[in-house]
Amino acid sequence: MTILDTRNRPLRDLRISVTDRCNFRCSYCMPKSVFGADHAFLPKTELLTFEEIARLAGLFRALGVEKIRLTGGEPTLRKDLDVLVRMLAGIPDLDLTLTTNGSTLDALARPLAAAGLRRVTVSLDSLDDAVFGKMNDVSFPVARVLAGIDGAGAAGLTPLKINCVVRRSVNLDSVIPLAERFRGSPHVLRFIEFMDVGTTNGWRLDDVVPAGELAAMIGARWPIEPAERHYPGEVAERWRYRDGRGEIGFISSVTRAFCGACTRARLSADGRLYLCLFGVRGIDLRAPLRSGASDADLTALISTAWRARDDRYSELRGAATEGLPRVEMSFIGG
Repeated sequence: MTILDTRNRPLRDLRISVTDRCNFRCSYCMPKSVFGADHAFLPKTELLTFEEIARLAGLFRALGVEKIRLTGGEPTLRKDLDVLVRMLAGIPDLDLTLTTNGSTLDALARPLAAAGLRRVTVSLDSLDDAVFGKMNDVSFPVARVLAGIDGAGAAGLTPLKINCVVRRSVNLDSVIPLAERFRGSPHVLRFIEFMDVGTTNGWRLDDVVPAGELAAMIGARWPIEPAERHYPGEVAERWRYRDGRGEIGFISSVTRAFCGACTRARLSADGRLYLCLFGVRGIDLRAPLRSGASDADLTALISTAWRARDDRYSELRGAATEGLPRVEMSFIGG
């Protein structure tokens, strides 16, 4: 089944946040000044249970979703995550992936792969411990993330995607070393423009490094050329090294908006459906789930919401979006 929104965009991808907690305090997502030691995270009773997540995932699959990505917060902090992975892996013809900061991946990669996880995306903003520490704000060492990447590769979760959010004032000098580290590996390094997600990350346009500038920087060192997208709606622009030493990607929500091909919905840890990363409000699915709604009722709720969808924040960014009370990225994943 295929359902289309008001701009003829199908529902193909679902990102499920399994927790709002994270052990990092990255400035572009979960700054310590807001998410401090006294921050009140969701109590366990407000989180969707694994059974509720699996039920909703099956309904989304029936509506045309082909890929589910587990996110957070940091999803590996959710206890017994491999149990949920095994439940979701039983849904036919579903591409099941995970985005993580890599902090526990070395220990969890094999159990998750054995449960049915197919691929992993790891966030890594620098190879320099001082810079990386400034980005994650908890002094977490680069070596442990690299060990997680190696562990995931050994578990068969390849190729990995490695995501780096670039802030001009913080980690621009990390771009070339990262490209050099993963060039020639089976993994795909992707650079993400610093986005104005939520309202707490101190976003400034001056701190955004355009994808075109990053491509020129890398291309001056190792010639690159554009590559075709794997599928319609793929967020990353693909480029390959001309000498055949792999590929890199650029996610450019700020300078090259891709709203027109966006096929993604997001389910927050407390069961709210968001139709845009920059969503203002979510549609409550947990309440009907827990009050006895049938599959048909829930399917109607989801499909009605998607068919009415008109979101295109990145295309409108400016006066039309200024001051909107956007949901925080740590709440609904990237």
